Amino acid sequence: MEKRQFYKMVFALVLPIALQNLINVGVTAADVIMLGMVGETALSAGSLANQVSFILNLLMFGMSSGAAVLTAQYWGKKDTATIEKVLGISMRLAIVAGLVFMAAALLIPRQLMLIFTREEEIIAAGIPYLRIVAFSYLLMAVNMTYLNLMRSVERVLIGMITYAVSLGVNVVLNAIFIFGLFGCPAMGTAGAALGTTLARVTEFIIILIYNKKFNDILNIRLNLLAVKDRQLTRDFIRYASPVIMNELAWGCGMAMLSAMMGHLGSAAVAAHSVTQTSRQLAMVVSMGLAGAAAIVLGKTIGEGNEKLARIQAGRFVKMAAILGVAGGLFILAIVRPAVLHFMVMTPQASRYLGYMMFILAYFCFFQSLGTIFIVGIFRAGGDTRVGLALDLTGLWGCAVFLGSIAAFLLKWPVPAVYVVISFDEIVKLPFSVKRYLSGKWLKNITRG
Repeated sequence: MEKRQFYKMVFALVLPIALQNLINVGVTAADVIMLGMVGETALSAGSLANQVSFILNLLMFGMSSGAAVLTAQYWGKKDTATIEKVLGISMRLAIVAGLVFMAAALLIPRQLMLIFTREEEIIAAGIPYLRIVAFSYLLMAVNMTYLNLMRSVERVLIGMITYAVSLGVNVVLNAIFIFGLFGCPAMGTAGAALGTTLARVTEFIIILIYNKKFNDILNIRLNLLAVKDRQLTRDFIRYASPVIMNELAWGCGMAMLSAMMGHLGSAAVAAHSVTQTSRQLAMVVSMGLAGAAAIVLGKTIGEGNEKLARIQAGRFVKMAAILGVAGGLFILAIVRPAVLHFMVMTPQASRYLGYMMFILAYFCFFQSLGTIFIVGIFRAGGDTRVGLALDLTGLWGCAVFLGSIAAFLLKWPVPAVYVVISFDEIVKLPFSVKRYLSGKWLKNITRG
């Protein structure tokens, strides 16, 4: 009976989280697909400019995931007063981060684009995108923080609904602004930025309504932003900081890989941007499973049932392995044929894309397992520093370092470089398995 209840609970969490992740990816995918219909330059400019929001997205995910390390376990104790304090700490940091990213995109857009490419045509198309989308960064930071913390107390439907509405708004407005429908001028990359910004405004309005009318657990209140609790703040820094650094290191590493491709030409950029979006699509359920693992295991540990937590963790690992295989098959059978047929690309970019999608399919299995260990199981038990060490070693020590050698010193072809930069998932896995089997990740970090 316990096993059946477990899978029922996991399914109830995974489905909305996965759909939320899918829809969130869909906002980016909508930009990629629609700009791909305009041309390779527009696609490359939008994709590279989006690396800024990608890094902010990861920063907010890291901070809220770090906060969830605490909130999930305190939720197991039903200590909502402490959870509200964690929400206040998180919101303060989110507002600061959103303002910093907004200022950078408004004031130094050219310098940001130069990080990723030296092609003036792409830079010129990317600058207006950044200046418009900058206004969405503050809203994006606040929205993500709130919805991810709601997720940690098992309020997952609000995130799915919010992002579903946002995706619909984004697709419609993208079509109007990019292609110039209903008398609107065709704005290209700037149109995609405007559509995305208005979609974020929509998300914020929905959150305000939900917080005011329907939320019976946690509420955003202005006085929460001023709440001070030194011990809790120290705990937040201790457990959240490694997660924040982990996500930032991973995000900066992925940005470096995009920059690497940017210096290999527009064909490589276009192929890599489509592959990255496809990778996110293939991993949405695995990421949903990891999110569910962090919630379920954190709650179980907070309740003081470590034996059950070990059993549940084993079930999550088995499910992650199955989903990894399914993700690879999804890439090969559906995504690869579809993008090669519909995307408007040069013959060289299409050739690169075909190879890279094939390579991606085989690495999905390893990424799914790595995700369940680092994002799900280890974070549930407060073992956040290990995840940081593993990602730093794999991504920066393997993908970025060896990828740079392959690309710029050895002058390997683009598909071969992509193999090298994807190899980090295999490098990390043996160490992740060893840590998991040791049981050192399983810790109750609540107080009182």
